[in-house]
Amino acid sequence: MSKSEIDQLTTEFFGAFDNRDGKPADVARLRRLMLPGGVIVSTNPQFTAYTVEEFIEPRVRLLSEGRLVEFSEWETSERTEIVGGIASRFGEYRKSGVLDGVPFEGGGTKTIQFVRTPDGWRITAFAWHDEL
Repeated sequence: MSKSEIDQLTTEFFGAFDNRDGKPADVARLRRLMLPGGVIVSTNPQFTAYTVEEFIEPRVRLLSEGRLVEFSEWETSERTEIVGGIASRFGEYRKSGVLDGVPFEGGGTKTIQFVRTPDGWRITAFAWHDEL
């Protein structure tokens, strides 16, 4: 049961950035999916660490102001380990969209850390490395 809950949470996470077919991305849902003190890290092209709020704000603008349209990303493979109330997921993903009028595709690797809270599983941290 826990693995299916983590799978669903991961699907919701990736879906938060989807703005295909003119629908608005719901990046703000990360406030519900993550613990408030969660940590977000990008390693490529440069190392950057974010709080949940620092991560959300620029992505809301990017995905709602017309610079990045028809965007989606999805997991292509994953390994998940669950021990009691903690879990770790390591997976590959792909993404595509149109940035500043130029179509692109890409991908990379994400790692997501989870904990089981009284309200269900939540993300405590995630990090990603884009292939360049």
